Amino acid sequence: MKWLVIPLLGVIFVVLLAGSIQSISADHESGKGIFKNEHEVELVTTKNTNYQVYLQAVLRNGDGQLINVHENKKAAAYVPHELTDYVFDTFMGKKEIIIIDNIKYEKVQYTFSPTLEQRWMGMYPISEQIKINIDVEGDALVQVNTQTKDYSLWKIHYCADFTDIGHPDGLQCIPIFQVLVPTLTMEPTDVITQQWTILRELY
Repeated sequence: MKWLVIPLLGVIFVVLLAGSIQSISADHESGKGIFKNEHEVELVTTKNTNYQVYLQAVLRNGDGQLINVHENKKAAAYVPHELTDYVFDTFMGKKEIIIIDNIKYEKVQYTFSPTLEQRWMGMYPISEQIKINIDVEGDALVQVNTQTKDYSLWKIHYCADFTDIGHPDGLQCIPIFQVLVPTLTMEPTDVITQQWTILRELY
């Protein structure tokens, strides 16, 4: 029965999103576009690119006591497409201009605390229009609410209908930004607060 939990949660998530996602249309930057294949997107590391991605993750228990703080800037990646610029410009909040080593950047800070359901599924949508409401019963509900789980990859997803830009399934949640951190083991009652700092070089 345990093997059924993740597929069941995935199906429920897609069904719930289907009615609330707006279609987008974007041009390919290259012949391949955003997708490597129907299951993966093209990602590049932030080394020597116009994006720099930093993540500070603060883990607290259910009583609010500090457990751990992780910071990482070296193992970051993003989708090299104009869609990334769209998410950066539209959803990430107020920008400020900073200069580091004589290079001018737009800087944004985005704070996010994923819900238990988002953590369990590994889906972290940035859009406020997208809500993850999972109604599970029996063994699946017990598993979500009682088991510890390891996390090492945090993402910012943009969810939309990608049929127009070459994805056969259409509706997808694309990991626009992601950072690999040392593995955290979390209890269901734990709370993680992510402080994303993203820099985009200005030309």
